Amino acid sequence: MNNIKVIVAGPRGRMGSEALRMIEKEDTFDLVACVDHKYNGLRVSEVEGLPAFEAFIFEDIEECLQTTDADVLVDLTTPEVGYKHTKLALQHGVRPVVGTTGFTTEQLDELKQLAEEKGVGAVIAPNFAVGAVLMMQFSKWAAKYFPDVEIIERHHDQKLDAPSGTAVKTAELIQEVRESKKQGHPDEKETIEGARGADHDGMKIHSVRLPGLVAHQEVVFGSSGQNLTIKHDSFHRESFMSGVKLSINQVMKLNLLVYGLENILE
Repeated sequence: MNNIKVIVAGPRGRMGSEALRMIEKEDTFDLVACVDHKYNGLRVSEVEGLPAFEAFIFEDIEECLQTTDADVLVDLTTPEVGYKHTKLALQHGVRPVVGTTGFTTEQLDELKQLAEEKGVGAVIAPNFAVGAVLMMQFSKWAAKYFPDVEIIERHHDQKLDAPSGTAVKTAELIQEVRESKKQGHPDEKETIEGARGADHDGMKIHSVRLPGLVAHQEVVFGSSGQNLTIKHDSFHRESFMSGVKLSINQVMKLNLLVYGLENILE
């Protein structure tokens, strides 16, 4: 079986550089190009701090896709850039594996339709940490018995979207098994706007952004005389790489877009 040829978008970011190190260790993956807004035409090995790959860096994603023989695009950039990259990859028959969160429902629907039309697999994962995916699934199960729930997510202060994609995905999974309800006192009033957090179908989501954090989430359930807390912590971005690796392998077997790592876990 031939090696999987991979493009990485966002190679100098914290996640992107970690993905390069993961690819460097994998005998079945070949890095064939990177996409970055700097260092056009240089080899990856020529950029300080990056592994010694001979693959070239492109500033123009379309030029990269047109001139590079690739199987998979791993995108670890921003929501705006990630959406553009995902759409272009699908149009060029390259399978996107996307760890960028913040896509709108309309954007996801458009990308799903495009993937089906092209018959090209894609994976968009709000969180690549397997433990975080299990936390989301356990929360969905618990919500059948504990419908009063709040989500507290904590991330580093450079994260652009709030709430996190993981928090939104968790709330959506809970929503599938929980009847809509407004939580708290019916006459509750915020004396400072936003004090109770964002509202998703009656559930409250709270976002914390501080230096020193990576990715952390608590799902807190309340009932008469008891609480249940389901918690996951990523202390290092290496925790996401097992999910990236799995997604690269699994996307080769898909002909549609899958949203959420849980859908490709065996």
